[in-house]
Amino acid sequence: MVRLQKFLADAGVASRRAGEQIILDGRVSVNGQKVVLLGTKVDPDHDRVSLDGKTLNVSKKIYLALHKPTGCVCSHNDELGRPTIYELLPKEWGKVNSVGRLDYNSEGLIFLTNDGQFALRLTHPRYGVRKKYVATVEGEVTGEMLADFKRGVWHHGEKLQAQAARIVSANRNKSVVELELSEGKNREVRRLFESQNLAVKRLQRIQIGKIKLAELKPGRWRTLNETEIKTLISNI
Repeated sequence: MVRLQKFLADAGVASRRAGEQIILDGRVSVNGQKVVLLGTKVDPDHDRVSLDGKTLNVSKKIYLALHKPTGCVCSHNDELGRPTIYELLPKEWGKVNSVGRLDYNSEGLIFLTNDGQFALRLTHPRYGVRKKYVATVEGEVTGEMLADFKRGVWHHGEKLQAQAARIVSANRNKSVVELELSEGKNREVRRLFESQNLAVKRLQRIQIGKIKLAELKPGRWRTLNETEIKTLISNI
């Protein structure tokens, strides 16, 4: 027996917290009876759970690592008609969702899953999962700038902060910098450098938790094994 909100999360409907509100809104039925009581338990093998009249099934959990190339978005549908990362996957995996996002011009490691709880635990700031990036920047990055990044800088009214940062190479024309972040704010790496009037020319995410991009080629994907999944969760 599992709690109804966990069943909804396992079915890929919503996170447990969002599932609670769906239950309270009276949208869920168990064996034909509307349920609005949080804490209700169901047997996934025998009970029939419906959302808005449509029967839900708990599908097999899928955990993927993808090397997102530049020139595609992390949405299922793009209003501008741009390519999406989902076009790189087999059609039968159409119900997975990206764990966080990389912007159109960024590349690197991204996870996809149909496990809402797994996604929440990797993206919510309270868990502080570290992500490592390599940024190629137009202009010279100094040690003083990186010290500011680690202390935290303000950009458009929001504090941005790197957990770690080091210069790989730097001259007056171009710098390569490695950074680790834990909060995942929108365009955070690019905005850190924008705060110093520097533009990022290339941005690649090379690691999430202990999982590295390694030799995975752009546009290619692989499944995460059980040990990797446990490692990601145990880091939290």
